[in-house]
Amino acid sequence: MDGSQNLKGAAQAPFYLPQGDECDVFRAAYDNQLPVLLKGPTGCGKTRFVAHMAAQLGRPLYTVACHDDLSAADLIGRYLLKGGETVWVDGPLTRAVREGAICYLDEVVEARKDVTVVLHPLTDDRRILPIDRTSEELEATPGFMLVASYNPGYQNILKTLKPSTRQRFVSLEFTFPRPEHEIPVVARESGLSEDRVQPLVRLANKLRAMKGQDLEEGVSTRLVIYAATLIAQGMPTNRAILAAMIEPLTDDPDTKRGLLDLVTAVFG
Repeated sequence: MDGSQNLKGAAQAPFYLPQGDECDVFRAAYDNQLPVLLKGPTGCGKTRFVAHMAAQLGRPLYTVACHDDLSAADLIGRYLLKGGETVWVDGPLTRAVREGAICYLDEVVEARKDVTVVLHPLTDDRRILPIDRTSEELEATPGFMLVASYNPGYQNILKTLKPSTRQRFVSLEFTFPRPEHEIPVVARESGLSEDRVQPLVRLANKLRAMKGQDLEEGVSTRLVIYAATLIAQGMPTNRAILAAMIEPLTDDPDTKRGLLDLVTAVFG
């Protein structure tokens, strides 16, 4: 089954620096048993936010990284052979429904279409999960919450969320943090001082401004942290930037040369 569980308590909550009122909105949705949809570019902090909120709320978290082959059966469960017997094994969504946990579907638009059909009865006032294979109709245990995310920039005709699905969720929009927020986050995660992180974040924002021109996607906060981590460990700045912030963005030699010129302009 595709899914990971996190049982951290509030005292061990992953670090997350709020950008606005997203924590309050998420908590209100949880208190009222409402599903939440997170929208935003890759690497802007959506997954960290969910892990942080699950720990703050004291709920187990099942995270599922959605992909092209992910089916409803992967989420719900299936019969498997164990010791010569056929036994039913719950998938991560079913476990979350039974346990009153949070189930987070990361990049839900990547999953097969039958997945969204399964989610519908969990995202209205019924809060049920029909399991055809076992003839069960599970009612969500108190504390269960469904959270999904997607990157609107990657949507196309074949991979999109229908309005009928989007309108079942409370939605939160995420963007890359403002510099005054991103700098302390990168410094904390990497161990690099804020004054050395500052030009990295300035470079990141210049690269993000090139999205849709020379680049398909802007550089994520995650990649900035990677670069800062390498620098903090003693790697030369230009080499760390090339490995962590330039190479992941493009394979085109001309584009790379242009980006390296931008690095020189920022760092001298």
